[in-house]
Amino acid sequence: VIPCIVSQWSVWSGCAEPCKTTYRVRRRHIIQEPRNGGEACPALEERAGCMEYWTREGAECKQSLIPALITTGGFGKARKKRAAAVGNERAGYCVEFQLVAITPGCLHSHHSYTRWMQYLREGHTVCVECQHPALDSSSLHCSGDGSGSTKNQLLHWQAVGNPQCKGTWKKIRQLDTCSCPSVHSFLFI
Repeated sequence: VIPCIVSQWSVWSGCAEPCKTTYRVRRRHIIQEPRNGGEACPALEERAGCMEYWTREGAECKQSLIPALITTGGFGKARKKRAAAVGNERAGYCVEFQLVAITPGCLHSHHSYTRWMQYLREGHTVCVECQHPALDSSSLHCSGDGSGSTKNQLLHWQAVGNPQCKGTWKKIRQLDTCSCPSVHSFLFI
């Protein structure tokens, strides 16, 4: 019996299209096909939601992203490598929100890149990081971060990668330094 053997995952690609919520891709390939009833090959491609803020020609995208668009905090590591902040740009900040309502679509996320949505629970506090390039250079805020909202005002959010996963939250506070726990750590897109 010879099982399937696959390569390591490639690095994540850039977003499929600039200036809109879309997806990024990573792939792996088959090194050895299964034989004689060996274990079948796992998925060879994964996708994850993402957003690019610059056109392929280098112009800044001009659009309003309402409601707040979020993705898993793990996307931040890849994004920081591709779009490191330049000297005079604000470093970023985090916002804590209390989740008020969540649509059932968050629990029915079957793709590997949407599994993080299943950990969203009403009443939980989540931490969302605003970092370059989501950080608008003129307003110094991320779209949908709740700046200017009144206390206890319900704000809307949507998970990138699954349009059926959305809900409302209340802003608790803004933090200049981010120390978000990994399970409830997200990013503005």
